[in-house]
Amino acid sequence: MKNFKYNSIINSQNSLLITTLLVTQFSIGQSKPDPNYKGVVGKTLAESKEYWPEPVKAPEGAPNVVWILLDDVGFGATSAFGGLINTPTFEKLANDGLRYTNFHTTAICAPTRAALLTGRNAHAVHVGGFSHTAMSAGFPGWDGRIPSSAGTIAEILRDNGYNTFAVGKYGVTPDEDATDAGPFDRWPTGKGFDHFYGFLGSETDQYNPDLVEDQTWLNGNTRLNNSGKDKSKNEFTADLKGKHLSELITDKAITYIDRQKNAAPNKPFFLYYAPGATHSPHQVAKEWSDKYKGKFDEGWDVYRDKVLANQKKLGLIPSDAKLPTRDSYVKAWNALTPEEKKLYAKFMEIYAGYLEYTDYEVGRIVNHLKSINQLDNTIFYIVLGDNGASKEGTAFGTIDQPLTSKLFGGTKSDDLKQNLSKVDILGTPDAIEGNYPYGWALASNTPFKNLKQDAHSEGGTRNPLIVYYPKGIKTPGIRNQYGHVNDILPTTLETIGIKAPETIKGIAQDPIQGTSLAYSYADAKAPSRHTVQYYYIFGSRAIYKDGWKAGAAHHPDFIDVIDNGALAKSTGPSTYENDVWELYNLNTDFNERVDLAKKNPEKLKELQAEFDNQAKINNVYPFIDWIDALKQRIHKKN
Repeated sequence: MKNFKYNSIINSQNSLLITTLLVTQFSIGQSKPDPNYKGVVGKTLAESKEYWPEPVKAPEGAPNVVWILLDDVGFGATSAFGGLINTPTFEKLANDGLRYTNFHTTAICAPTRAALLTGRNAHAVHVGGFSHTAMSAGFPGWDGRIPSSAGTIAEILRDNGYNTFAVGKYGVTPDEDATDAGPFDRWPTGKGFDHFYGFLGSETDQYNPDLVEDQTWLNGNTRLNNSGKDKSKNEFTADLKGKHLSELITDKAITYIDRQKNAAPNKPFFLYYAPGATHSPHQVAKEWSDKYKGKFDEGWDVYRDKVLANQKKLGLIPSDAKLPTRDSYVKAWNALTPEEKKLYAKFMEIYAGYLEYTDYEVGRIVNHLKSINQLDNTIFYIVLGDNGASKEGTAFGTIDQPLTSKLFGGTKSDDLKQNLSKVDILGTPDAIEGNYPYGWALASNTPFKNLKQDAHSEGGTRNPLIVYYPKGIKTPGIRNQYGHVNDILPTTLETIGIKAPETIKGIAQDPIQGTSLAYSYADAKAPSRHTVQYYYIFGSRAIYKDGWKAGAAHHPDFIDVIDNGALAKSTGPSTYENDVWELYNLNTDFNERVDLAKKNPEKLKELQAEFDNQAKINNVYPFIDWIDALKQRIHKKN
């Protein structure tokens, strides 16, 4: 009886197994295949027909694409746009391509990069400030996490048959993710790049960088933050020691290109080349800065006059253009002491060498493409600065002290004395915070007023754009159409014949907000198609519409920071409610010299209403300024 029950159970199980197998086999033969599958799936191989999807290919004859984004370069710095710093590579590309004089960034690095990579407004893709823990906040426009619904140019091009590489500064990976444990979906390799070589944060030492390749730290770093890390703990790879970061990323970019072309000669590539230059620390070999010995002894006021004249000769600005009044926080050069003049001129010599060296490294990319017969089949989009020139060097310049100690500790005489005692290390690996005084930043922004972070002003947001494409741009020239950094993605797609996708990896995509500039390639007089654009950085804000612009500067409360970084007191005159709005007609006053707010209050109200509308659409609210960000940092720390 016992054996009978056991055998019965076994027989039942075998029957069930056989039945399951038959049902499974039948269902395999009869199941409905993927609707995209073009073959036939039968019960047997004889009854089936194989199908292999065609590999993804770029459009026939699609060019290579190179995006170059420099850091902290003002409109009037490079010789390509009238500046006094020699940049022969940029001059050559501009002379043989198109110079865009009315192109804009967001006024600070991370939002510019987020808008560039996605073709959407920075707050709309969650990067209203930074992706750093200390400078982000838990709101839709501020959490620093680009959503999957805002696919990057790299994701789009890779899905359309391109290889994709990024080298240099990335700047939009959240701090929490920037460790050996990931997650890696917001690293460059998680956002469409086949390979990445560079650094994830906002700045890094040029001779001892926080270096990452793909998803691996190369120097023992496991976390990055906005203020850097303890350099003494940086175990930099021995064979890279002493090399400048710009050299390293250029070498790697050339390696990526050569490997790809050797494996697939006809496959196009996309290179995103974003050096740390010319963000602080300003570090460069002496051979480059020595070229500029004595060339800035006349000071920043003379520099502005000379650059304005050059820009008129190049046809970049109106022939009757005048400089705005020097910003009040910058002293007249002639009011400085001989010691100050000598020190500050040295700061600018270092910066100039740094920028010219950056141009040289870009030239290596250009020359290599020429040597492998790829230059004529490559389109370059070169944005000379992710914002206006930097104010972060303070009035006196910085050498090896953090910015916070300069802003909140010591006196002018202390700062000057300390900088004079360390002038010999300017530009060297020891100048780990090297940055020029903001008088030079103002000069580098000629012909505009104000500086980086000043989102209300052209000096914070207007940067040169060069487009170079021998195959597609036959007549070089100057273009004055309004453009914004979110325009580069749709411009690239239209130029190479690719439509923005509705989905990426099954995720529905948000609309592209930028406007293609391709319409202006062949028509210098075509009216601007990008007609509305908001700006907001740390309280400073503006709205552009059809040639008119309204903006409000925002000066956060004065603060004292005590030893433990806590907020000691907060008092001051500036609030969002009493910020003063200005109004300009950029059609007749391109560099914002004549404020029309009192003369035309109705126009101002119209633009303020438009700002509010754009702020709501793009998740700009709540307003957050840099004091709010500091409070947020202290709160998170404690």
